[in-house]
Amino acid sequence: MNVRAIFIDMDGTLLTSSNYISRRNMEAIYGLMNEGVKVFLATGRHYEVTAPYHKEIGLNTPMICLNGAAIHDAETGKAKQLKTVRLNEERFHHLTAENPFNVMIHTANGLYCKETNEEIVYWTKVGQIPPRYIGDLRQANYQDVLKYSVRTGAPSPKLSALFKKEAEVIDWNDGFELVAPNVSKWSAIKSILNEFRFSPNDVVAIGDGPNDIEMLRSVGTGVAMGNASEEVKTAADFVTGHHENDGLAEFIERYLLKSYDSYAI
Repeated sequence: MNVRAIFIDMDGTLLTSSNYISRRNMEAIYGLMNEGVKVFLATGRHYEVTAPYHKEIGLNTPMICLNGAAIHDAETGKAKQLKTVRLNEERFHHLTAENPFNVMIHTANGLYCKETNEEIVYWTKVGQIPPRYIGDLRQANYQDVLKYSVRTGAPSPKLSALFKKEAEVIDWNDGFELVAPNVSKWSAIKSILNEFRFSPNDVVAIGDGPNDIEMLRSVGTGVAMGNASEEVKTAADFVTGHHENDGLAEFIERYLLKSYDSYAI
């Protein structure tokens, strides 16, 4: 398989459930880099909790963050591209504020959230930047929203469908996310491919979530993790192992490395 670039999701793909990159995954990525393949991270995370892993691997490529709403420069961390989403805020908060679930609003200037949780504590620890606001979001003064995340604790397609005229909707098992119309990891990948003058046919993308489906369908080779849902697996050309069992490395070793024995641990 002749590949010039690979775009890798983070949670459920690159990382274990404990938020670590396994040695085998790291070695496989190093193998690709040694063979001249450009390696990119494409994640739903914001920049501050993406950059430490980008640095750990030693990448020098732009980072796709917040499901494609932001692309950050590898060296400076500055946003090369930002796509803001505009909702009817009064209507959004009417539908979400009185319910017992968390709301997180990622803006160009930081995170605003209804309440804190383990995830936000982890983000603060890794990114070294706490939320700018925690509390009733109707009272928060924020602007330039890149992504809304509504954590209902269960699939909520009826609620998320109410926003489809205003935003791109990503449904999860525990809620949904909203980004600007026509924004996705794939839209950001297209921008990067134009910059690097790569054809989609020469690209691999690998992921496990509903926010990965479009990129898996659109690149030359789409790979779903073993822990992905059937919907994600159906969108892919290949299905690899579980993220807890180094499924990322398994695919790279088997199909991408030209001389795997050189990198075997």
